[in-house]
Amino acid sequence: MDFTFDEVQEDLRALAGRIFGAEVTVERLKELEAGTERIDRGLWAELAKANLLGIALPEAYGGSGYSMMEAAIVLEAVGRHVAPVPYLAAVVTGALPIAAYGDDELKQRVLPAVAAGELFVTAAIDEPANFEPNRPATTAKEDGYGGSWRLDGEKIAVPWGLLADLLLVTADAGVFVVEPDAPGLGSERAESTHREPRAHLILDGVPAQRLGGPDATRFLYEHALAGTCATAAGVFEGAVRLTAGYISEREQFGKPIASFQGATMLAADAYVDAQAVSVTTWAAIWRLATDRPAGDALAIAKFWVADGGQRVVHACQHLHGGIGVDIDYPLHRYFLWAKELELSLGGATPQLLDLGASLVGAER
Repeated sequence: MDFTFDEVQEDLRALAGRIFGAEVTVERLKELEAGTERIDRGLWAELAKANLLGIALPEAYGGSGYSMMEAAIVLEAVGRHVAPVPYLAAVVTGALPIAAYGDDELKQRVLPAVAAGELFVTAAIDEPANFEPNRPATTAKEDGYGGSWRLDGEKIAVPWGLLADLLLVTADAGVFVVEPDAPGLGSERAESTHREPRAHLILDGVPAQRLGGPDATRFLYEHALAGTCATAAGVFEGAVRLTAGYISEREQFGKPIASFQGATMLAADAYVDAQAVSVTTWAAIWRLATDRPAGDALAIAKFWVADGGQRVVHACQHLHGGIGVDIDYPLHRYFLWAKELELSLGGATPQLLDLGASLVGAER
């Protein structure tokens, strides 16, 4: 593949950088973290105004008609600025599956509102004690009336789940659309490592409409993986940039830390790992966006997020010394986001197991 972005993508990257750079300040992040609502609604409104929420949605439904590549460019900016907005949840794991599998009525109801920033959709994928989210244990049974179904199971760490206006829930028979006030649906507030609000859902005979079968589950899982990796690529780039600036200015023994060989070698190793995450991520997303098989490429990218990504933030933490753990200094946010992204949708070991099974032609 050609790893350079085209003119439209470069313009999009610059636009996203300007919006996030202007809106996401250290002071604003502290203000949100001190409050009860962690979403930056002002930033969300700016993204909607620039149509970045609809960048990968069909033009017929208020979008710009681009692909996952363009959505991932915005997600990279989310990670680079550790921005508290539900872009991955609402756009990538919420709206894109509806655009791919929904009927016209559902698309008309949901997609224009998502593009306008007026409606949140999120996906319930993760389950307790189930380390293979692409093979959900939640069960679905046909209700027998008008094509409706009933869902039973448990979902954990649902991103922005209590703010969602609509839920996509994975089950053994595919992906299902669930209203947040549906009977039989219990929810509790939870919080992730990086302070993003989550929900714990209990489904007891919850009525649902089927969006798509197991192919929709695969679509949702792969796009969730791709979005996670794109966000992580931004997080690691942001951490390395912050660290490079710090060691260039901070002095010890009358010299910048960057002048010491050990420090520069550690920083270089972090840079190499961050680049490995970036290269493998964009290779995987390119395959996904061009309708090529992307399973192995996504597993490789997610492995680097989980394995190499931890080396990046630990090196950055080490080079900062004590200030790196000071919550008044921004580095700690990158560390927390990296830990969350490491284990989201499976850590390094599950990705290697998937790759191994693929190499020998087996099915896990």
